[in-house]
Amino acid sequence: MKKLALISVSDKTGIVEFARDLSSLEYEILATGNTAKLLIQNGIECTEISDFTNFPEIFSGRVKTLQPRIFGGILMRRDNESDKSEAEKNGIVPIDIICVNLYPFPKVVEEDLPLEVKIENIDIGGPSLIRAASKNYKYVSVLTDPSQYADFTAELKDGGISHTTRQALASAAFSYTSFYDTLIANFLEKAF
Repeated sequence: MKKLALISVSDKTGIVEFARDLSSLEYEILATGNTAKLLIQNGIECTEISDFTNFPEIFSGRVKTLQPRIFGGILMRRDNESDKSEAEKNGIVPIDIICVNLYPFPKVVEEDLPLEVKIENIDIGGPSLIRAASKNYKYVSVLTDPSQYADFTAELKDGGISHTTRQALASAAFSYTSFYDTLIANFLEKAF
């Protein structure tokens, strides 16, 4: 079975090298619009999410990854026969690595911009991907920060990602989304 990694990043620091490493380890890369463009420009083969799901990005990019084929691939339990049967019946394949960082709301909130612009920088799909991957840490690795790429790649090259590493990544990911959501809640409380 092919190995899949989904990449959707706002902070593109180190992402080309990371994707190149994943490709060299025979991962098929799925990526959202601007991330896919960057990877392709740098000679890295990838599949745009909309091509993978056969559903376009809609509402000016507000909906890209919120799709059962993506979330099914993240949340399916690989050792559960019922999950495997449902996945096969619905054309869902496992996604093994999620590499996502969120829209730059912490930066945007500090700028002198209209409320509508700030609201558009509240990420919805990204936190959902991160939470789904973190919930299913037994099977899925989730990376949310470029500082994680080198150690992760080294461990992957050394035989695979340990359960302990996946747990640590999941914990860090929930901390990341918690910080992000708290920032949004505090901003909205003041704005409204």
